[in-house]
Amino acid sequence: MAKVSISLDAELVVEVMVLAGIGSPQDAVEAVVRDYIARGHRTEARVQSRDDSRHEPDAGQYQPPQG
Repeated sequence: MAKVSISLDAELVVEVMVLAGIGSPQDAVEAVVRDYIARGHRTEARVQSRDDSRHEPDAGQYQPPQG
């Protein structure tokens, strides 16, 4: 995987390290980024399942007898 180097404010990185409970600045920031991405994927999946359920007829909905 390709690597990217960025500069961040030291106070921001220390805060991330404390909140994540991770001693390495690199690992702490990486954990936060991975969590952010995973959260985005979970949100997309929830929205998609909600949209899909709108297109399916509701099985619990009353349907008049036929015949």
